[in-house]
Amino acid sequence: MEILTRVHSGETVQRLLPHPRLALVAAWDADRPAIRIWEYRDGHLRQRAAVGVDSAGYAQDVNHERTPCAAWHPDDPMLAVADAESVVLWTPSGTSPVDAVTSTEYQREVAFSPDGRTLWLSPAAGTDGWEHSVALDLASGTTLIGPRWDTGVVAHPAGGLVCTLESDQGATLVLFCADTGPVLRPLRRALVLDCDGYEEPIFSSDGRHFAVRGNAYDNSLEVFAFPSLRRVLGLTLGEPSPGYPYPQEWLDEMNAWSRHNVAFGRSPRTLWVGTPEGVVVELDVDGSRVVEHEVLPGAAVTALAATATGELVVAGNDELLLLSVSETGPDEVSTATVTEFLASTREAPVVDMDELDLTDGTRDWQSGDLATVSETSATDPSWLRIRAAMNRRA
Repeated sequence: MEILTRVHSGETVQRLLPHPRLALVAAWDADRPAIRIWEYRDGHLRQRAAVGVDSAGYAQDVNHERTPCAAWHPDDPMLAVADAESVVLWTPSGTSPVDAVTSTEYQREVAFSPDGRTLWLSPAAGTDGWEHSVALDLASGTTLIGPRWDTGVVAHPAGGLVCTLESDQGATLVLFCADTGPVLRPLRRALVLDCDGYEEPIFSSDGRHFAVRGNAYDNSLEVFAFPSLRRVLGLTLGEPSPGYPYPQEWLDEMNAWSRHNVAFGRSPRTLWVGTPEGVVVELDVDGSRVVEHEVLPGAAVTALAATATGELVVAGNDELLLLSVSETGPDEVSTATVTEFLASTREAPVVDMDELDLTDGTRDWQSGDLATVSETSATDPSWLRIRAAMNRRA
């Protein structure tokens, strides 16, 4: 690993989002609802623009409810940024509002469709807005109502499929949707995760694995094979949850870990994980090899991401580092994995755990199976134990 450049950014960065194809990366300011756009070329980083830098700081907004969400256009140098007041599009020529969004209804999540023509926004307006999303055609300004989703929309590297999260305090669904139209249409086959509070999934460069970072109660990291959805790695970063009431020492240690500290490298079997000790860990997806690289002595890694060209961008100590890593290139991305997955399922008439074909990466439940679950053990996930208890009372 080689540090190509080190830039004093002047602010703490809490998240990094690289463009999927271009040499651009968006960086969230940890102290205010602002996003800065950086460009990396020839081993150098330079700031290109910023959105929201004149905003008031978070101050007592400890939950960062004003934190903007953002998404890159799949091909063009365009960043959509949504906050509590508006949605804007940044391009190299400047920032312009999305006029079709005239209220505060779209303030949580934003994503581009894989063809770049549609902006997906969640939640929709109204008292039941959390049960729906909106698909906005950027050319015409027309909108369509879509299904509920709440945490990013991620395209499979081979195309033809996207995934997102539908979160609930008891259980979170990783939903997969065929890339066939302007509105997300979830499929029956889905992955169920315990609890909530996860970040959006991250696909490996060849699309044969994806990682999920979370959750609200543990610094968990899980890796699943695709298209099988079998779990190949599950670990907790730092100390596992001791249970409520949480000791302050454990809370401090948990909060020291960045929520945006994981990326797949150019090699599809390599995960990079940033730590509170300033170390970047090189990890095989099956956990068989672990190598530590000290890049920020005495400072925590506050964000980490892999660029479209295979470098790593690491944030910490009010600095941004561009790192070169020695990795082999990705295996060929085959559409066969997506074809296989689509052939194994069909569109879900409704998104309901009782109606879906679920897996937790180890066990499977077909439609209707959960209604018969009545016995569980202490090692079962809490969502399944709760469901069994409810069935016993019915």
